[in-house]
Amino acid sequence: MVTIRNGNCAGQRQSEKLVRSCPVCGKPAAHGTRPFCSKRCADIDLYHWLGGAYAIPADNEADAGEQGADARAAPRVPEV
Repeated sequence: MVTIRNGNCAGQRQSEKLVRSCPVCGKPAAHGTRPFCSKRCADIDLYHWLGGAYAIPADNEADAGEQGADARAAPRVPEV
């Protein structure tokens, strides 16, 4: 993240504008492709999501508990 400051004279109010950097290459983000610097970096990021490189962590204990509850609720088939 880059900070740009305007109005550095004494007595003037300083206004700060934060310019976020591209998450792929680190260059400043462009207005039309924000938060990326270009369409190319946006496509690279999409490829990573679709390819499974990015994942949201899951709580394995909660998943196991839900599967167990489903298995217990399933009807039993009588043995022949």
